[in-house]
Formats: sequence, structure tokens, C-alpha cells
Amino acid sequence: MASSAEPVIVVEGLAKTFLQGFFRRRVEAVRGVSFEVRSGEIFGFVGPNGSGKTTVIKMLTGLIAPTSGRATLFGEPIPSAKARARIGFSPENPYIYPYITPREFVEMCGALSGLRGAELRARAMASLERTGVAYAADRPARALSKGMQQRTSIAAAILHEPELLILDEPMSGLDPVGRKEIRDLILEEQARGRTIFLSTHILADVESICQRVTVLKKGEVVVSGTLRELLGGEVLHTDIVVDSLPDQLREALVAEGLVVSPRGVHVLIEVASSAAASAVLRRLIEAGVEVVEVSPKRENLEDLFMRRAI
Repeated sequence: MASSAEPVIVVEGLAKTFLQGFFRRRVEAVRGVSFEVRSGEIFGFVGPNGSGKTTVIKMLTGLIAPTSGRATLFGEPIPSAKARARIGFSPENPYIYPYITPREFVEMCGALSGLRGAELRARAMASLERTGVAYAADRPARALSKGMQQRTSIAAAILHEPELLILDEPMSGLDPVGRKEIRDLILEEQARGRTIFLSTHILADVESICQRVTVLKKGEVVVSGTLRELLGGEVLHTDIVVDSLPDQLREALVAEGLVVSPRGVHVLIEVASSAAASAVLRRLIEAGVEVVEVSPKRENLEDLFMRRAI
């Protein structure tokens, strides 16, 4: 296992240009991308559709060759068969042969990793149980939903207990319960000492489980760092939710420039500063208004993403 200080993935100036169409038009899918993934962390790799995330992953896993730049996995320059043996990979759109079962698919992947016999069979079922597919282990893949096929792919990725998991949109096709189960599984894998490279467009998942993040836009890195560094702690505004608001007080608050709007059966008052929030709260209490919630709002990953990557 790599030491805690040793980077598992190092990417320096990685670029990929495709030639498309009859006239061989140059399309720069990835342009000078650089980042590091450290041992034992969950690393978020995010960006809008077409930003180059999957192209970077294909280069890291040796599926395509970079046009320029360099990258290493466990210190080995890509592509490296030695490094690939230490990786578990689940692609965004896994292809499982329609007429084989999840058990057969996972056992086939395990055999490619060198597992055999009773150990292979036991590990396959254990992986399917962890990803919630055991009850459908012997159904043909064509009868599985997209979410179930995604779970089967993840079961194959974790089967041989890799040191590095590369997961491309692992929550794709999953319902809210499934998303939570896979998030929990990712945290369990980290607790077991794995390093997780998580590519996803679900920003709430990244913010809840990742330690560091890199954001791509049009093939380039626009933001990179720890979530603490990127999001900081500055309060942008304070939301005050009240049960109801007298018309006269509502009109006075709106006249002062505050945003007052419905929130379900309640009323939301958005206040720009902490000092102003204290003053508004005093006025509400003096008027006998029932305060339901007071929430300081800080920039989250979605705010950062919309500001820098869109």
C-alpha cells in the first residue's frame, strides 16, 4: 500500500486531440490538465458534460493514448500493466453481455484479475451483496435496470480489493436510496485504505464525501484544491424562515431591500449581513412573529461550479 504522503496519481500537462470527420478536423478534448490524487483520499473530478472528464479517465486507464503530457499511477508511467493490476475501474456506461448474469460477469472479471476457484466464487457473491445485487445474481443482464447494471460493474471493480478505485459516474441510474448505499460503500472502501477517484456530476455527493476536488471546463482545469480551501467559510447571507408575516412588516422589510418570498407554508427572509440579521430578528420577535429557522448560507460546491465552470 502506498504511504499516506505519496501521490497515487500524478497528471502533468495531459492533453488529447482527436481528428474527426472526412477533413480530419482537430478537436482538443483535454488541454494541459494537471492534478494529483493522494493516497487514502476520496478525490472528486467534476465538470459539465463535454468537459473532458471521461477522456482523462480513458488515458489514465490506458484505453487511449495522450497526445501530450504525462501521467503516472503508483509511480509507473501510463500505460502500465503493473499499475492496472492495482486498480478497480467502473466506467460510466458499463457493458455487460445481455445473456450472462451478474454472478458470471463478476466472476469473469475476477478471473481476469487472477482469482480462481472457491475464493473467486466467494468474493464474487460478497461483492454482489455489498452492492445490493445478490438477490439478482442469476438473472440475465438484459433483465436488469441501468442502476442494477451500474451496481454490478462496481461489484466487479471492488472484487479483487484494489488499492485505487476509479469510478466514472457510479451513481448514474440509481435512485436516492441507491445513491446513499453507493456513497456509504465508497466511504467503507476509503476506511479499508483504498484511494478513490470519483468522477461525477452530482455535486452534493462530491461535497459530502470528497476531501479534494478538481473542476474541468472545456478540457482545462478551472478549480483545484481541498473543499475547505475552495469553499472557505464566509457567510454570504442569512436565511430567516418564519411561520407567517404581518402585511405591514412584510412591506417594511421589502421597502428596505430585503428579499421576502414564500417557502412552502412558511415565509423566507433573506438578509445580507449578520448584523442586519440580528436587527431583523429583534423586530420579528417584538412583533410576535414565530421564527422557524435561522440559517447562515455559505458558498457550496454547486455555487462554485456555476460561477467557474458554466
